[in-house]
Amino acid sequence: MKKAQFVFFLMISSLITMIIYDQVQQVPIDEPEPVVQNIVRVTIPVEEEIIPQFEGKTFEEVFTINKIDDILYNRINNLSYKKNDFIELEDLRYLEVTYWSFDNRRYFGELIVHKSVAEEVIAIFQELYENKYMIEKIRLVDEYEANDDLSMADNNSSAFNFRYIAGTEKLSNHAYGLAIDINPFQNPYVKNNTVQPVGSEEFADRTLEKLGMIRKGDACYNAFTSRGWTWGGDWSSIKDYQHFEKELKND
Repeated sequence: MKKAQFVFFLMISSLITMIIYDQVQQVPIDEPEPVVQNIVRVTIPVEEEIIPQFEGKTFEEVFTINKIDDILYNRINNLSYKKNDFIELEDLRYLEVTYWSFDNRRYFGELIVHKSVAEEVIAIFQELYENKYMIEKIRLVDEYEANDDLSMADNNSSAFNFRYIAGTEKLSNHAYGLAIDINPFQNPYVKNNTVQPVGSEEFADRTLEKLGMIRKGDACYNAFTSRGWTWGGDWSSIKDYQHFEKELKND
């Protein structure tokens, strides 16, 4: 009897289990909707080189006077400076100046002049700078192997160069550091049909009005002549429009 009851109990339990399983299978399972990922594509621009724009170089104006040191001596020895009986290194001074060039930017320039005029040359170039007088370049003539023709052709303004006046045995005032040439291409040397530097012939016509030309009464002319310098454009036999010079006063 007990065995029959146990079998009957197992049958009832199995039946109940099957009914419950069937009910569970019929219950719908709410599955979450698939998540759609929104992919945002960001275009990173190609980085460009940014070049700062300045009006001239980024420096304060400089106007200094120094003696000729060993480094500078090595730059000029056997070029603009040669051992001689007329001028010694101790008689010369190295100047740094700031100037406005034809591109409307500021640059450093270098000059060597006689020590007796060093302070007033600094004052001259300060005045030119304040008046924004345009000078294309101011480099030592040694950058051109002390060749005056090459320096002029490149429109370089310069001062000291131990040399003789072309075609003579007379020393130029440049040899003493007592002459300065400004924008030589726009202000050529003119004698009869000779115009130097080569290529500057059109500027022999002083009625032109072009950048860099020196005119009587302009800022450049006044800066030099007001301090006792002579302008080659005022000479009668020849015209040296680039040239300013000063006589050395004997103590």
